[in-house]
Amino acid sequence: MTGGAPSFSERVDWLRLARTPQVGPVTFHKLLQRYGTPAEAIGALPELARRGGRHQPLKVTDREAAEQEIEATDAAGARLLIACEADYPQLLAALDPPPPVITVRGPLVPDDHACCAIVGSRNASAIGLRFARDMAAELGRAGVVIVSGLARGIDGSAHAGALETGTIAVLAGGIGHIYPPEHAELHAAIGERSLLVTESPPGATPTARDFPRRNRLISGLSLATLVIEAALRSGSLITARFAAEQGREVMAAPGSPLDPRAKGSNRLIRDGAALIEDAEDVLEILRHAKRPATAEPPAPPWEPVDDHAEDAGEHDRLYALLSPSPVPVDELIRQSGLAPGRVHAVLIELELAGRALVLPGGFVQQAWPDTNG
Repeated sequence: MTGGAPSFSERVDWLRLARTPQVGPVTFHKLLQRYGTPAEAIGALPELARRGGRHQPLKVTDREAAEQEIEATDAAGARLLIACEADYPQLLAALDPPPPVITVRGPLVPDDHACCAIVGSRNASAIGLRFARDMAAELGRAGVVIVSGLARGIDGSAHAGALETGTIAVLAGGIGHIYPPEHAELHAAIGERSLLVTESPPGATPTARDFPRRNRLISGLSLATLVIEAALRSGSLITARFAAEQGREVMAAPGSPLDPRAKGSNRLIRDGAALIEDAEDVLEILRHAKRPATAEPPAPPWEPVDDHAEDAGEHDRLYALLSPSPVPVDELIRQSGLAPGRVHAVLIELELAGRALVLPGGFVQQAWPDTNG
């Protein structure tokens, strides 16, 4: 990228690379580190995917499609922010890696406020809903912006409680996709007075894999995450795990041991999350919460794999070590016996081939079926 604000052409190339199938956020930033500009990275994609074992040519997002997305974003009254821009939220920029592209609508500026996530059960109890709404309202009066996922239950109550003071709704689908339908007025009010945020393009309907991405954004925009009523297997616990991995504070409100909706939040407390009984408990934690550094962490080495016959076995060797469950890249380095730079290079090519998913946090897994077109 050039210094200063990116040009329109650079924004288009950035969006093309980010929207190309098989280019996840980790791969996006490693490609950028290796090639310097999105345009150079785009030019390298077909050969890298071929080396990874892709059977059909990789369909790179074309310039027209990227320009149409920018036009659709503008038409929706929203803005496209890329991770190298000055007004990209600093807390998101501190993630490793940050989402390459987000779309936002609304006047609220996250960097101007202390932000706290409140998440919890969709099937919440009456007392949980009231606690979330009252907590959000009291924190809002103290100057805290509430971040949540606009889902039924705790999320909706938290947004409603903070609507007058400021709230950020992170969406799994496109900026205009309203779900659940009963939150249409809340969605419109937040977009007018606060902020809607998403990684998905306009008009996109969310799939199952979009919700973990949304949860990572919720915690990533926040200095701390408060869980109110969460079952043992819930998206709220995924958000809490992301918060811990991101170096953010994790808090939970205790609940009855007889209520399945409290088992996950109670376990968080048992495992070291701060126990929260009132807004002052949250404010005390936020007073001492440290904003993460936004400096880009050093990238692991990446040595491009030369197209020689003796290298062909490396892709199959690493792929054979993968499974549908995420495995640490460090473990692959140990098990494969390959140099770290070689492993990173081959994993990027396997992802571009549709055979692997390189995940934030230093993990990788086999790709879902039918992604190697």
